[in-house]
Amino acid sequence: MGSKSSVDQLNSFLRGEMSAVETYQMALDKLDRTSAARDELLSNLKSHQDRVLALRDAIVALGGMPAKSSGPWGSFAKAVEGAAKVLGDKAAVAALEEGEDHGLKDYRGERDELGPECQSVIGRLLPMQQQTHDRLSALKRRL
Repeated sequence: MGSKSSVDQLNSFLRGEMSAVETYQMALDKLDRTSAARDELLSNLKSHQDRVLALRDAIVALGGMPAKSSGPWGSFAKAVEGAAKVLGDKAAVAALEEGEDHGLKDYRGERDELGPECQSVIGRLLPMQQQTHDRLSALKRRL
């Protein structure tokens, strides 16, 4: 069984990923069906959904109980939804990019503090986070 701190940290990552899924779903719901941003946002949504599943599996494998909701991260999703409604695609993408930045910093910053069983999980998720971050940064420059 993993240490409580490893399970707690993985749950923190899980809540962040769940928030990302909520945020992308809200942004996609508000986005015009013909928007050039749609494909990139759908790709990022799928990547975050995959990470939710991977983190849940890792937490269970360590004997922990996965978080059931995004918790306080859910408020970030609401802020992005508001930006998308009021300010349009570019503002929504900028807000999503901030979330991607935060996720990247979280994965990088906590990686060395975790036990080996968690480091291998983060080692698989960090490149996925980098990819979604880079995809969104490129999209923001194009808009």
